Amino acid sequence: MRPASITAGAPRWPSVAFPADLAPATARLRAHLLSRVGPDGAVRDPCHSRVLESALLLALLNRTQSEPAGRNRLAAYLAGYRDSSNPLDRLLARAALDGRPAAADLPDIELFLRHVPDFTGPRKRALLHAVLVLLGAAPDAAIPAAEAFDLRGLHTWARVQVTAVKAVLAHAHRKPHLIDAHDLELLRSTQRPGTVWEGNLLIHLSVLHALAPLSGHQHLITEGIGTALQYQRPDGGIPFICDEDTWLTATAGLALHAAGAPAPVVDAIAERLLRLQQPCGGWSYTEHAQLADVDCTSAAVELLHVTGPDIHRAAISRAVGALHALRGPDHGFPTYRAGAPSEACMTAAAVNALSTQGHNQHAAVEASLGHLASQQHPDGSFPPDWSSSRLHTVFRATLAALRHPSHATPDSPAQHITRRATRLVLDTQNPDGGWGQQHGQASDAVSTAYALITLSSHTAEPGPAARGAAHILTRQRTDGSIDSIPDSIGPRPFGFTVPALADTFTLLALGHLSHRLTPAAARAPLQPHSTLAPRHRSEAVTNRP
Repeated sequence: MRPASITAGAPRWPSVAFPADLAPATARLRAHLLSRVGPDGAVRDPCHSRVLESALLLALLNRTQSEPAGRNRLAAYLAGYRDSSNPLDRLLARAALDGRPAAADLPDIELFLRHVPDFTGPRKRALLHAVLVLLGAAPDAAIPAAEAFDLRGLHTWARVQVTAVKAVLAHAHRKPHLIDAHDLELLRSTQRPGTVWEGNLLIHLSVLHALAPLSGHQHLITEGIGTALQYQRPDGGIPFICDEDTWLTATAGLALHAAGAPAPVVDAIAERLLRLQQPCGGWSYTEHAQLADVDCTSAAVELLHVTGPDIHRAAISRAVGALHALRGPDHGFPTYRAGAPSEACMTAAAVNALSTQGHNQHAAVEASLGHLASQQHPDGSFPPDWSSSRLHTVFRATLAALRHPSHATPDSPAQHITRRATRLVLDTQNPDGGWGQQHGQASDAVSTAYALITLSSHTAEPGPAARGAAHILTRQRTDGSIDSIPDSIGPRPFGFTVPALADTFTLLALGHLSHRLTPAAARAPLQPHSTLAPRHRSEAVTNRP
């Protein structure tokens, strides 16, 4: 996600073509994000409440007739979503509060599944079925086919979630023979008082619901409810995950570096990541989890590279090894586990990380770009990823392609990626200058940030980028932060909110843009920031490609 080098084919844009307040606005956002960096180098922001987990916990409390204070707060939170514009949130809230909804309120399952990768479809269909069963909102339907519960090739989180869904549906359909002792042991192994396994409250609550109908598990249910309530937010709701602070820290570090933040601060962020590197060489999304993933690992590699490739050589080498261990025979990368289907967004992320190694990874990068190009749709978009915005993979694939020398070669995979991506962005800009998550949707700051990153390395004409930057400035609050709808999803396609990510990706975009502008407007004076003491370094920090 670090800025690509400016080439002769993409000359600098004149600063006068952009809003006059772009530089001070960037400085305010940079100062705001700098203020979030803790003394230990971490950037923290808790995940907000979500209707899905809140409804599941309320159903569990109703079932056990426990924790009346917690129940009342959950009910008050869910009442605010009775008339939500989101059809699924509206359905879940009404079902949790009122019981079985009217048939007209039931979701369009096929529309729901359209926003998940094809290989996850059977599992996501079963998950939604189980959630609706638990809330008394399920339409009459047979238990899903066995493929929905196949654990082969699944990473640990998916294995537990699938097993919990199977147990819920087996009980609902009176087929207890579908659950065996190994299934129960797997579910029970996730329950420890006061600890949310892998930081995932959806899985935690799913397991409690799976065990609740079975005798001999009352103590686990009681303790598990108490653990979940420790994460009840001030608004009364329950989040999807406790936090994703490691991912936030890595991406914030890249954004701050791109926007010219003080080197000691970015160094401290890198040091924080070094302390969180897993034994396998990768990183997970939070310090509460052990399962590493390609996305967090790739972002961490990029940050360690820009803060000192020599200083961090050993850690980077271990991380590159972890990435290669996950690479598929098609030269693509999955999110979590070797042998799982490759995903375009993860392939782009890994290519950006591997490109830090120069010629040592030239062949690997070239092969992965070929796979990435094969996954791009004719309109320039890619299959669904971990974002609600189709421009998320687009910007990351664009950066990946630009890092390979072949991007200037006619008809090369890299050139195909960049040409299609740029055309998509240019063709879908809204009249207000911004971009929406999907074509025809209202503009939002994060999708606009993704578009700006894509444009910042390509087009010779600055007009679209200037209009996009102007739109982003209309979304800046007085404290420098950014107002935007959330775009993170998990599990796919359920959205969740970590507000600081809007600040992070917007600053990343403005940092990319600053590298493209003439020097006069590329930087604004930094606000004083003394949270972290300077650290002596063996080499100066530069904006390395």
